[in-house]
Amino acid sequence: MNPSANGGSASLESSDYWWYRTRTHLLRTVLGRYTDGAGAVLDVGSADGPSVGWLRGRDHHVTLDLDPRGLAPGSGVCGSADALPFADGAFDVVGAFDVLEHCDREDRVLAEIRRVLRPGGHFLMTVPAYQWLWSDFDVRNGHVRRYTRGRAVAALGDGGFEILRATYAFASTFPAFVVERLARRARGLVKRDDGGAADIVRLPRTPPVADRVLTALGTVDGRLLARRDLPFGSSVVVAARRPPL
Repeated sequence: MNPSANGGSASLESSDYWWYRTRTHLLRTVLGRYTDGAGAVLDVGSADGPSVGWLRGRDHHVTLDLDPRGLAPGSGVCGSADALPFADGAFDVVGAFDVLEHCDREDRVLAEIRRVLRPGGHFLMTVPAYQWLWSDFDVRNGHVRRYTRGRAVAALGDGGFEILRATYAFASTFPAFVVERLARRARGLVKRDDGGAADIVRLPRTPPVADRVLTALGTVDGRLLARRDLPFGSSVVVAARRPPL
C-alpha cells in the first residue's frame, strides 16, 4: 500500500454517521461468532474501528493502520497491510474492514494476513460492492477496485483461505445507494474530478429524518442476516479460515 494513494477514513471525523452505526450491528451479526474464544486479535486498518468495537481479543488486541490518526493515542502499530510487522501465526483472528480495496497487490496483503494467522484462525473482511458503481467517491477514498461476492471469494480462495460465509450487506438501503452513486457518475461526466484521494473523505449530509429511515432499513438487513445470506448490497462481508495443519 502506498500512503499517498489512500484517502483518510471518513470515520476519523464522522464516527457517528448512520452507516457506521448500522455496520456495527450487521458485522457483529454476521461475524461475531467467529471471534468466540479468540485470544489474540489483529485489526488491520483500524481507522474504521468505530464499527468494529465488538472485535476484541481475550488476551491481546492489536490495531494497525497506515494513518496514525486511525490509532488510539498510545496504542496500536503504524504500518502497512502488505508488510505486517508480526510473527508467523501470532493471531487467532485478523479483521480487515474496507481495507483490501485500497491495495494494489491484494495477493500480497492476503499472503501476509494468512502468514500471521495461526492454522485454523479466522480472517474477517469487508469490501465495497460492484465495480459498476465506481464514482468519484471511490477516487477520493483511494480505492483501487470494488468487488462482487464471487470476486472476493475467489481472491481469498487463491490466497489459501477456506470460505466459511460470504454475503452482501446493506441490501435494504441499496436502491438509495445506487441512485446516489449513479448521480455522482452523471455529474462526473460534466465535471471530471482529477483531485485524487482526499486527506479526510467528507460523507454526504444526512438530514435527521433520512438518518432515522436509513437506520431503520439497516435493522431489516440485520434480521435477515441472522438467518440467511443476502443476494445483493453495497458491501461484501466474508468470514474465512486459514486451514488447520
